[in-house]
Amino acid sequence: MSDVLRAVGLKKTYHQGAQVVRVLDGVDFGIQRGERVAIVGRSGAGKSTLLHILAGLDEPDEGEVWVAGCNLTSLNAAGRAALRNAHMGFVYQFHHLLPEFSAQENVAMPLRLGGSGAADAMAAAAALLERVGLGERLTHRPAALSGGERQRVAVARALVTSPDVVLADEPTGNLDRENAEQVFSLMCELSDERGISFVVVTHDGAMLDGVHRILSLVDGTIR
Repeated sequence: MSDVLRAVGLKKTYHQGAQVVRVLDGVDFGIQRGERVAIVGRSGAGKSTLLHILAGLDEPDEGEVWVAGCNLTSLNAAGRAALRNAHMGFVYQFHHLLPEFSAQENVAMPLRLGGSGAADAMAAAAALLERVGLGERLTHRPAALSGGERQRVAVARALVTSPDVVLADEPTGNLDRENAEQVFSLMCELSDERGISFVVVTHDGAMLDGVHRILSLVDGTIR
């Protein structure tokens, strides 16, 4: 498969008491290298569930997810974690930075987990933080950073391994308009520079101008 990320026939059902709720009902789509795609839909449509399945953090009842030519859904937990670390990055509405570590240490973490030496990982983290305008904030812990700065650190952390694809769940949802525009503009610039694909779940209409395709999740299927 030539797509960086592909969903094939994904189905997912939840049981709420006696009620059966089918959240995904045969989701199919592919993402090419460097492509930015937004997934939109009403609240409760299953967007976050879909993103979790694409990341291998949840399992579909049926269907497959392929990442960089590998069947993510066929792997055990350790295999999924290894594939995620090698090929995927993540940005969430809340930054999820580790509070006891500096900005540089937080960004270096995925490289360290992937086996890079401390010096190389810290150097790569510093270079990317400089690129996102935080070269003067390397040693600052998250509590000493503004909301927009914390989210830029989170973007740097997602990109430091040069993943094939970044999954972003409401990445600007916790920011004011000015910071939201700055963060998403940065994501688009880095996507173009590094050929990284983005799949963005968002309610923010302003973000849609920066994507190549918009996928609507309606009644469990992509339209």
